[in-house]
Amino acid sequence: MAFTTHLLVVANRTVDSPELLDALRLRAEAGPIHVTMLAPCAYAERTEAQRRLQRAAATLEGAGIASEAMLGDADPIVAVQEAWHPGRYDEVVVSTLAVGASRWLQIDLPHRVARLTDCQVRHVSVPEHRPAPSRPQPPPERRPMLERVASLMRSGTRSGAT
Repeated sequence: MAFTTHLLVVANRTVDSPELLDALRLRAEAGPIHVTMLAPCAYAERTEAQRRLQRAAATLEGAGIASEAMLGDADPIVAVQEAWHPGRYDEVVVSTLAVGASRWLQIDLPHRVARLTDCQVRHVSVPEHRPAPSRPQPPPERRPMLERVASLMRSGTRSGAT
């Protein structure tokens, strides 16, 4: 029986991203893994974070990867401190939005987690997905020139009478 590697995955908005899930599938090709997904989030964001965790767990289950999920403190460092058990995890994966969009990269989270856990930390960068712009509306039809001039003349006489 092969050794199972236990991964702690720290992600919030990117926990169900194709980039992270592909990275975990690729990691599973090297040998069996068990994934614990930790989503640091504020209390008001917990419902949406729980939905993302459920989508990610379903995807991992479909790929044959054992997983569990938990919500953590809004501060990702505190969340990792609370979840970290040296004997339980072999590796850590930190998933963030791309440079420029990620607050976690601004505080250098992957390196801070590496120092905190003294463990190998892999970083997965996910581009910020923006909704596709809606089709632009055509400009309104122009009124005939005579109608526009008449409209201007009427508004000019009203303002002059005041």
